[in-house]
Amino acid sequence: MSVSENLSPRNANRRTKTRPERSSEICPAPRLFADGPQEDRVRQGLLGDCWFLCACAALSRSPQLLHQVFPADQPGWLDPGYQGSFTCRVWQFGHWVEVTVDDRLPCLQGRLCFSRCGREDVFWLPLLEKAYAKVCGSYERLWAGQVADALVDLTGGLAERWSLKDAAAGDPGPSTCRRLLGLGDRCLVSCSVLSPRAGARELGEFHAFIVSDLREARGQDGQDPLLLRIQNPWARRCWRGRWTEGGEGWARVAPEVASELQAQLREGEFWVDEEEFLREFDEVTVAYPLSTAGHLQSLYTGQELPHTQQLPGAWVKGQSAGGCRNNPGFPSNPKFWLRVWGPSEVLLALLQRPGPPGKDHRALGLHIWKVDKRRVSLPRLLSGPPVAGTACHAYDREVHLHCQLTAGYYLVVPSTFLKDVAGRFLLRVFSSGRVSLSAVKSAQGSGCEQALPAGEWETVQLQGAWRSGQTAGGSRNFASYARNPQFPFAVPGVAGGPRWVRVTLRQHCQEGPCHPIGFHIFRVPAEGGGPGTPPLRQREPVLSCVPHCYAQEVSRLAALPAGSYTVVPSTYLPDAEGTFTLTVATRIDRRSIHSRELLGQALQEASFLAVRKV
Repeated sequence: MSVSENLSPRNANRRTKTRPERSSEICPAPRLFADGPQEDRVRQGLLGDCWFLCACAALSRSPQLLHQVFPADQPGWLDPGYQGSFTCRVWQFGHWVEVTVDDRLPCLQGRLCFSRCGREDVFWLPLLEKAYAKVCGSYERLWAGQVADALVDLTGGLAERWSLKDAAAGDPGPSTCRRLLGLGDRCLVSCSVLSPRAGARELGEFHAFIVSDLREARGQDGQDPLLLRIQNPWARRCWRGRWTEGGEGWARVAPEVASELQAQLREGEFWVDEEEFLREFDEVTVAYPLSTAGHLQSLYTGQELPHTQQLPGAWVKGQSAGGCRNNPGFPSNPKFWLRVWGPSEVLLALLQRPGPPGKDHRALGLHIWKVDKRRVSLPRLLSGPPVAGTACHAYDREVHLHCQLTAGYYLVVPSTFLKDVAGRFLLRVFSSGRVSLSAVKSAQGSGCEQALPAGEWETVQLQGAWRSGQTAGGSRNFASYARNPQFPFAVPGVAGGPRWVRVTLRQHCQEGPCHPIGFHIFRVPAEGGGPGTPPLRQREPVLSCVPHCYAQEVSRLAALPAGSYTVVPSTYLPDAEGTFTLTVATRIDRRSIHSRELLGQALQEASFLAVRKV
């Protein structure tokens, strides 16, 4: 559930009267960063983006994170090279993306009307808010969201949501608040009110707060109450509990302790004890700490997880969108080999790429099985219990799976709850020990893939690239199609008739965006084509691998008569840049010897490097 707060009709009408003004028009001496943490405190304006501002509080506490989002050495207002703009970096689907915005910010009567820092001459926060709005599409798109999603986008790490209602109902595990206390000040903690209890609406509805401090106060009766200091992005106090000024709670601690804790409160902050916290708030969001080396640290053990791997993937309707384990199509889901080289703490994260605006997230799940052999019976393996799996499919942008794994090989299967729900995803692995991750394809994979007939095959690999404005012509729907790379090949004559040929297109998208890809094969006219030959996109292909698939690799097998042919690999849209390998395998006449030993359905790696090769 997203968090935001309702905007009163009076303020909603004011939004239409806002106008952009340059920072130098808002105050005479603008600066990017503050001198102290109190001046950097986040404050929310008229926009309902408390979830995003709570994540920004993590940056205000960490110069390392702040300068990762704001690259250093940018010219400021007083520098000769200042051009009226700043560049921010936002993590998006596996990569840091640079976003440049000018310093014109929405104002109302000469003052910032959206976010601002504790001092209104400090501008990193409203500039970052504008950059994030640009990534999302508009300021309106920042209305309601998850703190965890914003934390991931601003740090490149992970964040988890914990339900407080489970803890209040008597969760047999350790107290959530005590667990938060153990994390100390290593990570940002946010709490949210989703549905306030009857008669207690002071905290608002669908509103997110920052937990700015946790401590055990020395009690006078031998009981040390656990207190949490809550910061409201509205920058006003909104709670009248036991630990407000003059409240009955302070009688439980020594006078000097009460004075010290109350003196720490700033505008918009208040103290609550553990009982009030569990009663009034619905969930907390906890960001995974980052070490000074930039490595994720476990929320469960505290140790660093320095080994990371990530691969993109896709669920394709009718091909690899098999649904959950209750669905017979589950084995068709994308699969990945995970090799764990030694006993390790492993954290897997499945991140889905957002769909069109207004469309809900898909329900995601993630399961892993340990395998002993490279050739396994896939139906038998997947029908057995997994080593680990998410408790249920969750309608979150990202789901996590934490486990302790022994050395060996594992099959990882991400899935949606419903069958034929298409979408793209990124699988990330963080581990305390060395791991290897590679994509797996089944011999009965996508609609463009078929099993190879028996025999000996001659293989040729060709490298190519799609370049914007040059060789990235897109699909046959576009007039630029003929700009795509074209690879000739020949099928030699054979007495027995047509010869088996398999063409495989593999894009290199481990370090970049994964495009929808496909290809067509055209017969070259015997005369080589003359003035009357129609343009390439108007000619009828003899073989096609379409529709274009969000897959790392697509393949097609066919029996082709002797002759000359041209393969044209393409992305669906023009100007989508990337590199690829095209493989043409032709069956030759020599008979080959094959082993009769088969251990179920063979699973093949998508990469050419064998992951099990020591």
